Amino acid sequence: MSRRVVLWVAFAAVHLGVAWLGFLMPNGPMGDVYNVYDPWSAQALTGAGVVGVTEEWVYPQLALAPMILAHAFAWISGYIVGWAILVTLVDAVAFAVLVGAARSAGRTTAAWFWLAYTALLGPVGLYRLDGFTVPLVLIACLWLVGRPWLASILMAVATWIKVWPAAVLAAALIAVRRRGAMIGGAVAVSVLTLAAIAFAGGAEHAFGFLAEQSARGLQVEAVVGTPYLWGALLGLDGFWVYWDPGIVAFQVTGADIDPVIAAMTPILAVVAAAVALLGGWAAARGARFAALFPPLSLALVTALIVFNKVGSPQYLTWLIPPMALGLVIDRRRWVLPATVALVAALATQLVYPLLYDGILSPALLPVAILTFRNATLVALFVWMLVRLVRLLRTPSAPATPSSAEPRESSC
Repeated sequence: MSRRVVLWVAFAAVHLGVAWLGFLMPNGPMGDVYNVYDPWSAQALTGAGVVGVTEEWVYPQLALAPMILAHAFAWISGYIVGWAILVTLVDAVAFAVLVGAARSAGRTTAAWFWLAYTALLGPVGLYRLDGFTVPLVLIACLWLVGRPWLASILMAVATWIKVWPAAVLAAALIAVRRRGAMIGGAVAVSVLTLAAIAFAGGAEHAFGFLAEQSARGLQVEAVVGTPYLWGALLGLDGFWVYWDPGIVAFQVTGADIDPVIAAMTPILAVVAAAVALLGGWAAARGARFAALFPPLSLALVTALIVFNKVGSPQYLTWLIPPMALGLVIDRRRWVLPATVALVAALATQLVYPLLYDGILSPALLPVAILTFRNATLVALFVWMLVRLVRLLRTPSAPATPSSAEPRESSC
């Protein structure tokens, strides 16, 4: 059996297994699909209102597109299965682009990493909107050098579905030489999207998702919420976990938490800007795309997680495109960060959905595992910063054969 066939058999087994586990595991890992995606899309299809157009919404407006597309497969066995099929199909397209003829050791390693990561993270990576955006961003990453217009368009579309791909797009604007193509594709998608929103009568809600996110408290899994979760575990006065029905999430509170909540969005913006400036400095000093883009994109993505008031488990899917591209370009330098990411994915699945009751009513083992998971994310962020700083010292180091830029013919 060829290497390519083995990879595709593994792809099918992992996706079928993860989809099936969604029906077996506790604490509703498919909850967003049947609680919000199905009702929101059904509301739009029946003319009862369009979220993001007729009312404020927590997501950018294009997020409704995959929710509606999933109905095309709902006839098979309901909307949940339809969603799983849709995400699997998009994953399959990205997997085909990544694997190709399976002759590249780097691409094969990246493919195995993606499959292992998907299995270790579990159903939350499949049954969330983030799972639809990851393959779009991965394809875009592979096309950045040879097809920057298409890469930019894909990243911009993904950003108008979930905001996180903006971090990868920002890294691309810094690291890719054909910046005009990157800017042009993103601007074209944004202008068309905003024009469609305005034409539908939703101009006043065009950026409502930004206000919805900034008004949130600290989600229980967020990195910055870790000390408050320990306070709740230890029974300190004023520390506890609670359900916020408006946000539809469990959050944590504690003494003097309001200034922390107010500060996190500005801190996130400042940290992201600082990382971008560091990447821009390295680019100005001649850092190559192959050396600069993977650590810069991963630094920006992990910054979005580490300094975020929200810490949803599906956010771990954001690590996949930068990690996969790093393995494609230079698997020897990226195998250790990828291993750390795999450990973080496993810890995430242990916390949610398996041990989540021990987070909502804090117990020592689940809280300790979540703390460890959050520490690995901080470690990855710092690790990528160190790599960026090292690029400032040797920005023009010659690329080895394993670290050559992806070419258009191989993408």
